[in-house]
Amino acid sequence: MANNYKLNDVVVMRKPHACQTNKWQIIRTGVDIKLKCINCNREIMMDRLEFEKKLKQVLGGNNE
Repeated sequence: MANNYKLNDVVVMRKPHACQTNKWQIIRTGVDIKLKCINCNREIMMDRLEFEKKLKQVLGGNNE
């Protein structure tokens, strides 16, 4: 998938989080990507390659 995401975009991941949502907001980009869960505000970090494998869709900024 092409790099069509940026800071503060909301993305949909393939598998849901423990709180049963799969929407995340990008809060940091670089070699690692930091994400914040839209539902429970939990923050996680993953490397860019892992993120691009698990990414399903980019919704854009502040779309929920």
